[in-house]
Amino acid sequence: MTIARPFRWLIKAVLAFVILSVLWVGILRFVPPPFTLTMFGDVVGGHGVTKDWMSLSDMDPDMPRAAIAGEDARFCSHHGFDWRGIASAASSNAQGRRLRGGSTITQQTAKNVFLFQGGGYVRKAFEAWFALLIEGLWGKRRIMEVYLNVAETGIGTYGANAGALRYFHHDASRLSPTEAARIAAVLPLPKKREAADPRGFIRRHGNRLARYVGVVRRAGLDSCLR
Repeated sequence: MTIARPFRWLIKAVLAFVILSVLWVGILRFVPPPFTLTMFGDVVGGHGVTKDWMSLSDMDPDMPRAAIAGEDARFCSHHGFDWRGIASAASSNAQGRRLRGGSTITQQTAKNVFLFQGGGYVRKAFEAWFALLIEGLWGKRRIMEVYLNVAETGIGTYGANAGALRYFHHDASRLSPTEAARIAAVLPLPKKREAADPRGFIRRHGNRLARYVGVVRRAGLDSCLR
């Protein structure tokens, strides 16, 4: 009896989490996420938060193409997890090369919206759960739209539109391939990179992504967003 009661409470807690998380994801299918834990960390750190939501329909199509080129080339063909990318990243890291992540744009969106940075395997488990939910309930266009509006594009700056205004002094409805690529080049390390006057690796990476923007378009790697 003493064992059964805690077990029942555990089952109830799991069911409550499942129901609440499905409702949460369902609401954000239609409503822009108002705030994230990463944004809260910037507020606590005294940086403030700048964000300016822009729908994917209004955003220059080269911006999601640059994100696909830089972050997740198989975004339109996987179902939330790029197993080939994960295996490649694990192999590269095991050989002592520059550390690479295997996270897809779906996983990054799940982390940015519902969770927090860091946290190890426990956070990864929750990230996988939310990634499955948003793939099923949101679809690719909504995932990309949310990603490009909540991803950090500089210290205290969130979203491609806020990044475009910060770095190029115009909104994200009109971006050149180079401008879109420079914003995408900042995404992996937004607190250490600047898109306005990139140098070294950032400049090289941004220029490479600018060339790949056309490849993404011609190869139809953004077909799920059209």
